[in-house]
Amino acid sequence: MLSPGLYFGTLRHRRYAPRNHQFTYGVFMALLDIDRIPELMRVSRLTSYNRWNWASFEERDHFGDPLLPLRERLRRDAADHGLDLPEGPIYLLTNLRYLGYCFNPISLFYCHDAAGKLRMILAEVCSTFGERHNYWVEGSGEEVLRQRMAKQMHVSPFMDMAMDYEFALTPPGERLTAHMNTIESGAKLFDATLTLEREPWSTRSLHRALWRHPWMTLKVILAIHWEALRLWSKGVPVFTHPARRERKV
Repeated sequence: MLSPGLYFGTLRHRRYAPRNHQFTYGVFMALLDIDRIPELMRVSRLTSYNRWNWASFEERDHFGDPLLPLRERLRRDAADHGLDLPEGPIYLLTNLRYLGYCFNPISLFYCHDAAGKLRMILAEVCSTFGERHNYWVEGSGEEVLRQRMAKQMHVSPFMDMAMDYEFALTPPGERLTAHMNTIESGAKLFDATLTLEREPWSTRSLHRALWRHPWMTLKVILAIHWEALRLWSKGVPVFTHPARRERKV
C-alpha cells in the first residue's frame, strides 16, 4: 500500500540539438498524502506547515487559491480540462520549501481511484519567469502512464514554443521514474529523467536528507542558471518569451 515517503536519486537532462549537452544532479523530493500534509509536517521540529522552518510546506507554492484544500483545487482544474478527479488517495511528489525558499520545476500529483488504482497524474510545471501550467496525463492503472501533448508554456529560453511533450510516468513505489521528451518537428530535441528510490517518511530519513541537501531548492535554481550559462557559451540560440514578442509587435 502506498504511503508518504522521501525519494532520493538523480535528475538527468540531455539535449541533442543544435549542440549536445547533458548533466546529472543528485536530488531528493517528498511524496505527501495531500489530505494529511499538516500532520506529516509535524514529523520533526525542523519541519512545519505554512510557516518558516528548515523544511516547510506552504500552500501558496502550488497552483490555485491557497485558501482552498489541494483536493478541491485539483477537482476544479480537472473539470476545466474536461476530466473527473478520482475519489481515492492523491499523493504529491514535490520539493518542499527550504529555509524560506521554494522553486519546483515540476510537481506530480498521483490521483488514484477508490480501489487504489492510479488513474491520472497532474504535472504542475513552473518556469523561472514565475509562470506555471498544468498538464494532465491519463491512464487506467498501467505500469507506465504515457501521453503526448502540445507545449503550452515558455519554460527555457533555449527552446521555442512549437514543440510537443511526451510524458512517461511510473507509479510511486519503491522506485519511481518520471521521464519527459521534448519533440520538435518529429525529432527528439531534449529529455529529462527523474530516477528515484523511496525511503519512509520519518524523522531519521528527513534529517538525513537535510544533512545531505541542506538547501535543495537553492541548489535547483543555481543549477538551472549555471546550465543556462553553459548552453549560452555553446552558442545555443535564445528564444524571446512569447509575451515579450507580442509587446514588441
